[in-house]
Amino acid sequence: MADSFDNGMTGRIGIILASARSDGHTARMAARISSRLKATIIDLKLYEIGHYDYQHKYEGDDFPDLMRDRVLNMDILILATPVYWYSMSGRMKVFLDRFTDLLKIEKDLGRKLRGKSLAVFTTSNGGNLGDGFWPPFIETANYLGMKYLANAHFLEENIEKNGVEDAFVNNLLTAYSNL
Repeated sequence: MADSFDNGMTGRIGIILASARSDGHTARMAARISSRLKATIIDLKLYEIGHYDYQHKYEGDDFPDLMRDRVLNMDILILATPVYWYSMSGRMKVFLDRFTDLLKIEKDLGRKLRGKSLAVFTTSNGGNLGDGFWPPFIETANYLGMKYLANAHFLEENIEKNGVEDAFVNNLLTAYSNL
């Protein structure tokens, strides 16, 4: 069982937290995983990210700078979202929708996603995600030329248990080492 990530990757793994609460269950799980992988947590709640706009009018929007200055410096991106009504959080959906800008108007940034790795974890009070939950993440990674590493769902009642993150961390590390 891997204890932590290779020290050469310190600062190169980012957990993109997309929760309504910066101190909720998803944030606590992100902190646990971050400590194991020496990852940087990027809390989307701290940024102004507007909904996708066909005219690309984003006043005071942090998305391009966030991508340029923080996200694209990472080799592994771990998306962290609570499950709301059987889906990713609205904040995560808006973040992923804005990737369209990286294909249309910020193409230089979009090209930098190619070859990076992606993983996802979720939290909720129920375990009934179903097989249809993960394809939006998997297909987004495929479309952008990213390598999809792993996913996991954590029940809120188990988040404080020792080692609950072990399988996810080990699956991610194994998948990354096999690239």
